[in-house]
Amino acid sequence: MPAKSFQYKLLAEKWTNRHRSLQTEIFEKHQDAFKWLADNSKQLAVGSLASIFLLASPAAAKISVLSTTSTQVSQTIDRKVFLVYDLRNVLPSDVRPLTSDEEKNVSEILTRDFGIPVSAELDGKKLNTTYGIIGLEQHLPRFPGDNIFTHFNNNADTQQYWAYGMTQGLGAWGYFTDSSGTLTQKDIDREKYYIAVQTFLAPGFDSNPKEYTDFFKYRKMLVVNPQNGKAIVADIADAGPSPWTGKQLGGSPEVMSYLERVDGSQRGPVLYFFIDDPNDTIPLGPVSY
Repeated sequence: MPAKSFQYKLLAEKWTNRHRSLQTEIFEKHQDAFKWLADNSKQLAVGSLASIFLLASPAAAKISVLSTTSTQVSQTIDRKVFLVYDLRNVLPSDVRPLTSDEEKNVSEILTRDFGIPVSAELDGKKLNTTYGIIGLEQHLPRFPGDNIFTHFNNNADTQQYWAYGMTQGLGAWGYFTDSSGTLTQKDIDREKYYIAVQTFLAPGFDSNPKEYTDFFKYRKMLVVNPQNGKAIVADIADAGPSPWTGKQLGGSPEVMSYLERVDGSQRGPVLYFFIDDPNDTIPLGPVSY
């Protein structure tokens, strides 16, 4: 067999095995959604399980498998399945800074699926990476005297998040407000859904730290777990972690819980892109499809 043909065969087999493994992973995790589709396939242009497998093929982005009557059905199916697959097709196998083309592809996917304009660069500024390992952070004090006993507004939050504790120091921008009497819902949400990013490693930061600090303060970002498709709008309220930790960003207990980064290791890969929201119309918190 010619060398080129042999190499092509190896690559084809490798791609096929990877595709089959990914299909298995997706179908095991979202089997209820696909079972629903299979049971209702008579009402669709999808006539068999083979057609369902086609939905998870690289051509799915270009080929309309479902008919016009399937629009309502596609909304019923867990759309995170398709987001996970789209991201898997463009993300590298290892967690590293993305190339410009990779960032462009990811931003287009996220903007399309969530209807939120996101980008790796905004106002000529960008972070050192948009794809990194996130780790758990503690709660931040919101006002002088705030502590873990005064931090929560209801018993449910107290029971779920009290154990994570509160930092002794302040966030990168200090307190969120001067006193508990002026604590607004925006102040509460900014701490509740905060992330810490390595602002100090941003290209250009050293040459103009004041300008960059003003830009990053409470800057909104879309944070996405590419392994389950969950996304949350968070704001930058702290700087860190240190490079030696092996992590690129941190998330509040509420952020980590929603993204399902609480499997014991309290860390995992996420995508985080700037949100272009000059009029402050996009609320902080979990994002629905």
